[in-house]
Amino acid sequence: MSAEPLTLGALDRDGAVGDALHALAPDDGATTRGEALRLAVVGGAALAAALAGPAAAPTTAAAASARGDRDILNYALTLEYLQAAFYSEVERLGAVHGRLGEQARVVGAHERAHVKAFQEVLGRHAVKRPRFDFRGATEDAERFRKTAVAFEDLAVAAYSAQAPRIRARPYLASALAIASVEARHAAWIRRLAGVVPAPDAFDAPRSRSATVAIVDKTHFAVHTTSRRRPRFTG
Repeated sequence: MSAEPLTLGALDRDGAVGDALHALAPDDGATTRGEALRLAVVGGAALAAALAGPAAAPTTAAAASARGDRDILNYALTLEYLQAAFYSEVERLGAVHGRLGEQARVVGAHERAHVKAFQEVLGRHAVKRPRFDFRGATEDAERFRKTAVAFEDLAVAAYSAQAPRIRARPYLASALAIASVEARHAAWIRRLAGVVPAPDAFDAPRSRSATVAIVDKTHFAVHTTSRRRPRFTG
């Protein structure tokens, strides 16, 4: 897939991610905040080379590493599909208003940007977008609030578990930048729900199998073999 590189600047509107990346750079005066952000580019030639597989890295281990990174990014993409569809449907239905409506609008735009970024990186390797039926969770403010808290907490825990397994540094930088935004989403919706935003000093990561089991129990994802038509689809 040919596309212009997508920087993470759009996901870092207040500059916190850029400042963090800059702080990690050598203190030699040569690295500016803009250059630090460019180290976290999503898409472009650097990531294409990392995904090139055996042609670029002929060893079996390198090929396995590239496949492993793609697998992790597709897992993250699937979670982003879920969140993007959820918030987009809330916006479309107009069931929440005020501060909660603002949260849904802003976070929805972020999740759609995350989806686009992962799709650009993965290209033809990107998994297809599932169909979703949120079973009324997008039609009522209280149900939306509870579901959003659960989704955001789950996303943060899932990213925490997978980020250490990513081998390619550009992928890791991008995943961490998205993970930090997801953490802000979780704190925001928790505050709106009257829940302590950060109850503990450390977060426990959640394994992929545990995350998938939780999502499966919601029955929000509609299997393609199902004859039941969802009322709304993401």
